[in-house]
This record gives sequence, structure tokens and C-alpha cells, in this order.
Amino acid sequence: MRKLALVLLLLCAAGLVMLGAQARVVAYTAHEEDIIAGMVPLCKAETGMVLEFVKLASGDVIKRVTAEAANPQCDVIWSIGGEQLEANSGVLEKYIPKDWDKIDPVFKVGTNWLPYTGIMNVLVVNTQLVPAGRMPKGWADLTDPWWKGKVSSATPDKSGSSYMQLSNVLLAFKDKGWDVYEGILANFFISTSSGAVPKYVNDGEALVGITLEDNAYRYVQGGGPVKIVYPVEGVIAAPDGIAMVKGAPHPEAAKKFIDWCLSPSAQNFLVDKMGRRPVRVDGKTPAGLPPLKQVKTLPYNFAEAAKNKDAYVKKFTDLRMELGL
Repeated sequence: MRKLALVLLLLCAAGLVMLGAQARVVAYTAHEEDIIAGMVPLCKAETGMVLEFVKLASGDVIKRVTAEAANPQCDVIWSIGGEQLEANSGVLEKYIPKDWDKIDPVFKVGTNWLPYTGIMNVLVVNTQLVPAGRMPKGWADLTDPWWKGKVSSATPDKSGSSYMQLSNVLLAFKDKGWDVYEGILANFFISTSSGAVPKYVNDGEALVGITLEDNAYRYVQGGGPVKIVYPVEGVIAAPDGIAMVKGAPHPEAAKKFIDWCLSPSAQNFLVDKMGRRPVRVDGKTPAGLPPLKQVKTLPYNFAEAAKNKDAYVKKFTDLRMELGL
């Protein structure tokens, strides 16, 4: 009986250890600090799990996961750009979340990674400084020499979102894409970062900016003299991503965390705090923005974009030098 009791005691202890391990999930993330600060306690309250995280730049997240591939130290990559996830899908574990049927098909584009929040390319325009007759309706309008030095943009060799915007123009105009992009590039007021683009427009240092919808939305919500324009030729609607790491030390916790991140509660939190589009078809639209179905969207092939990136960036660099920017 004593031996049996000892065995049962050891089994119980082992079970407690396993439960403790499954109650912990480790994520590498490029999320902003205020979003992390809100989601960590929300995750604990709604799932019972302890969310541990390491905050890094997007590129450093991938570098670290790749370096640790033989002995993974994290369970989940949490919120980085889809291009980087697609280009490194070999270190990711395929997982189909429980609410996969609730995810908008336009965002189901990844290999071994999942959509997390919806992003779109937009124009942000200073309504006080741009005359009504000059208000741009699309990408082609920005090729007009009137916009010389007035189009705020980051550059695709430095910014992932700017690379997506380059791809957007090429996708919208097909064989004339580079000609249109060169016309826009000639009018660039180059920003040091994509996040600064709408600030330049809001402050009147530039008249129009090429940026992500959520970046522009913050200034609209803040009461700035700006409006968002969805180019009539079409905008890429694409997700940033979340993914389970191959060989994750806590695989069941990783799955539970991903399921929670795609739940109505977490998705609506992100809508409210970030102004990002939900990837769920039943998620709410950020206040004051048009429903996704009212915007002309273009599909984004992440694998194709990743394959072409070196060539496209070189082409951009050559054009920039020719234009003396």
C-alpha cells in the first residue's frame, strides 16, 4: 500500500508539473508596449494562462526563432509582418485554429502561419492644405508634378509596409506598374519611418501620405486635419500574422493562445486599441471606417512578394538614384 501511495503521489506531482507547463505560453512579439500591457492580463483572465513575452523588432523575432530552431525557446510568434513569416515558414508549425471558418477568406493567405489583424494601404490627406479640386482619388493622381515633394512615404528598402505599398501599385497597374510607381516616387517626401508618415501630413509638412490604415486612423481619431482615402484602383488587404513555432516547448498552450488571439474578445480588443481590422467575418469595424466589403481590395500573394523582394528593392534603389532622391 505504501508503494502504491508513493506511486500515486509521484504521478500527481508529475501531473501538476505538466499542468503548470501547459498554463504558460512564451511569445516573441513586435507588438507595441501598450497593446502588450492590455493583452497580457486579458489573456490571463480569459484563458487562465500566463503569457510570457520577449519584445523585439520584427526582423529580430525571425532571426531569434531561426537561431533557436534546433532548441526552440518560444511557442508563438505573435504579430509580425506576413512577408517575414512566409519567407521563413520552415520554422513554423501548421495549425488550424478552432474558429477557422470564421476567418475572412481574403486573409487566408499564409503557409504555416495565420492571419492576426487586417491591414490595408491607404492615402492620408491634409484637408486644410489640399484644395478640393486636388483631392486625390487614387494612386495615379499622385504622379501629377503638382505633388512634387508633397507625398510622404517611407521606402521599401527600409519598411515592410512601404514594400507592400510598392507591391500594391504594381498589382493595381500590372504592366504599367513601374511607370506609375516611378511617377509617384518622383514626388516623394521621404520619411525616416512608416509610423512618421501620417504625422508629417497631420503637421502640414507633407500634403498626402502613403501609409497603413491604422496609422492614419489614429490621427483621424485624434481630431487632426486629415482624412483617409482608399485608392480607387484598389488596395491590398492583408494580414499581419501569428504562428506556432515548430518544436514549441508548450504546444498545447501555443494552440490555446492562438485560438484566443483569434477569438471575438481578443479581436475586438485589437479593433478598439489599435484601429486594426479584425480578421474574423463577425468582428466589428473600427468606428468611422467603411466596412471591408465597401473597399476595392486586391489579393496579396505573400510568397510571390517574398520571392520578388530583392529584385523589386533593387529596382526601387536604381530609380531613386536616377531621380536624385
